[in-house]
Amino acid sequence: MSEQIVQRSARIADSQAAMPWLVAAGVYVLLLTLAPRLLADPDTYSHIALGRWILDHHTVPSGDPFSLTMRGEHWVAFEWLSQVAYATALSLGGWLGVVALAATAAAASFGLLTRFLLRHWQPLPALIAVLAAVVLVSPHILARPHILALPLIVLWVGTLIRAADERRAPPWHLLPLMILWANLHGSFTFGLAIAAAIACDALWNAPANERLRVARQWAVFGVLALGAACINPYGPEAILVTTRTIALGEVLTIVTEWRAQDFTHLGPFEMIMLGAFGFALYRGVKLPPLRIFIVFGLLHLSLSQSRHAELLALLAPLFLARPLAQQFATIAAARNIAIPRYGAWMPPMAVVLLIGVTAAVGASRSVAPAENITPARALRSFDATKAGPILNAYDFGGYLDFAGIPAFVDGRAELYGTAFIMRHSRALDLQNLPDFLALLEQYKIGATLLTPSTPAVALLDRLPEWKRVYADDVAVVHTRRTAP
Repeated sequence: MSEQIVQRSARIADSQAAMPWLVAAGVYVLLLTLAPRLLADPDTYSHIALGRWILDHHTVPSGDPFSLTMRGEHWVAFEWLSQVAYATALSLGGWLGVVALAATAAAASFGLLTRFLLRHWQPLPALIAVLAAVVLVSPHILARPHILALPLIVLWVGTLIRAADERRAPPWHLLPLMILWANLHGSFTFGLAIAAAIACDALWNAPANERLRVARQWAVFGVLALGAACINPYGPEAILVTTRTIALGEVLTIVTEWRAQDFTHLGPFEMIMLGAFGFALYRGVKLPPLRIFIVFGLLHLSLSQSRHAELLALLAPLFLARPLAQQFATIAAARNIAIPRYGAWMPPMAVVLLIGVTAAVGASRSVAPAENITPARALRSFDATKAGPILNAYDFGGYLDFAGIPAFVDGRAELYGTAFIMRHSRALDLQNLPDFLALLEQYKIGATLLTPSTPAVALLDRLPEWKRVYADDVAVVHTRRTAP
């Protein structure tokens, strides 16, 4: 009888060991089938253009290398490693290579989340949490640097929580992870902040006679993590980029991903949040005070700026895993089942699957960025090199960077600043018509590249010194009849 129990436990452990890989594979296949969806953001063009610039010049820029209006102004390419990775992926595998890189990172994130949750939960509740995470993160799964940082976020937070739960010192092998993170994406500053929160949680739960030792261990780790974050081409300045972005203020209300959650209609975010609150109220969930504070902090971030829903989706389950397992035996993992391990055959099988699915998608369909951010035909309708400075719509800036044409503005909001971006937005919307005309003269604009719905298009149609030379569903081009 005992031998049967051992064999059954081994089979369950083996099946759980395969679950993270199966989840990752499923997410990867799903994202490959939705490949164009990952290329729907104009910033992808800008990131690849910057990656190519870095590869061509063998250095990172210390000033803006692209724009018409900010050329040479001090600017920090704090995501330089991600940009190089995407540029390399494009050169090796075309746009499908870019999608495959982003999809691999996203799939790894959900695979890691599954693995961490299975340490405390049975497979079904773990899969429910992961499925909810996929739904919440999906609107922001784009081929941009933040996706490459997602696996690092899950690994960083999951490992530190485990150390705090088991009353161990934070592991030093995470420090190289922070170095990599600090060169991939600006969210590494969140990693430093959340490490401090986890340290407070560890100190809160430590016995009174051990708190001095625990405080010393986490303080040393925090200092070393801060030092590791400074190992990048810009040093400590990279840490300040986050504060510059937050200080954009009013700009954050016009950039879609920085807006607050929209509750004017029932959407996936609200449904999942209501379901989670309903479960907590029905089952009487109790959490330690600091875990409540951390989860509410993640909830606040996701409510105030929709792009942060990914932090709530991926990290809240990690903070809830152990407390819920201790409170509810129905979701807790069986104690007699070993921690999931994987056989040596799984990694090579995953690689084979990745290559096979990618090749199949590449053979069956063409992958390219969305047309509404790619005004290629409009640019071919006139000689952009001779027309003079171009006033472009915000969403066309990335493509202009990619095409080697100086953009009036692109997605690097921290470079342009609040006053400039708001002036550009209000001018094109004709909220300040005199200033729109002044903008054309101040920058000696010779051509405009705007979306058909932009109010300024109708005005340009009526100005005698301007001529419409091209229009389609994506863009409208006007050029001056005479030099400004």
